[in-house]
Amino acid sequence: MKKQGIFKRFIYSKKVAPYVFIAPFLITFALFFAYSIVSMIIMSFQKVSGPNTSFVGLENYKILTNAVFIKSLKNSAFYTVVTCALMIPIPMLMAALLNSKYMKGRAAFRSILFIPALTSVVVSGVVFRLMFGELEGSFMNRLIALFGAGPIVWLRKPVTVWITLFFLCLWRWTGVNMMYYLSGLQQIPEDLYESADIDGASTWQRFRYVTIPLLKPTTVYVLTISIFGGMAMFSESFMLFNGNKSPNNVGTTLVGMLYRMGFEQNNIGIASAIGVIFLAIVLLINVVQLFFNGTFRKER
Repeated sequence: MKKQGIFKRFIYSKKVAPYVFIAPFLITFALFFAYSIVSMIIMSFQKVSGPNTSFVGLENYKILTNAVFIKSLKNSAFYTVVTCALMIPIPMLMAALLNSKYMKGRAAFRSILFIPALTSVVVSGVVFRLMFGELEGSFMNRLIALFGAGPIVWLRKPVTVWITLFFLCLWRWTGVNMMYYLSGLQQIPEDLYESADIDGASTWQRFRYVTIPLLKPTTVYVLTISIFGGMAMFSESFMLFNGNKSPNNVGTTLVGMLYRMGFEQNNIGIASAIGVIFLAIVLLINVVQLFFNGTFRKER
């Protein structure tokens, strides 16, 4: 009974209680994230053959000189840069429009624009593969035929492949980022806009000098998740090309290269090395952009 009393006092202690509440997260993090990261780093220096492993040093990291890997890295970087350039200003402007008191049917538009995010990436990829098909009867070829253009083999040329991927990204994720910005807009005091009106500010000036600066925390968050999402893009390309293959690897991404080495060629060591490289790149980019955005600066 005495031991039970001590245990009860320990559990209900104000110093211990916070750790009890966060214990489930810490356990989950340790088992499913930290352990996986450490295992991946260890395997990146090994040759893995089923249950047998042997240390090979930096041999797996020679993938850095592989031409297909370099192309996949460039593809992921290009996709990330363009999608960040698209997925920040467009959702921000749409959120500003939907947040306006003069906008009618705001709730309906919000729901409609968010629906694509609820659609499975498998369904989205198949639909876009059919829309951007090479047959004359595909949706996009019929659309451009209205303007006198001939059919295009969309998924075989680099330019049109990227156009398709960017359209797919915009369709799926614009609504999500728009919701983030809507949430941020609703935190801006209306008094600031009223003060700007009294000072004679135009709509653009209110947006430029009031809305954009006060949406900075939201923009930093959207940028952070967009960088990771862009570098980690794989499922969209996989479904668009009906597999982890594309003409001249134009749609092969860094994660696609990891999948190819790990699951298609059963080379777990090289796949782990690619995973370590991917993690290092994403962490470095996000830490740098968070630093320049002032996230690590102490408030005075």
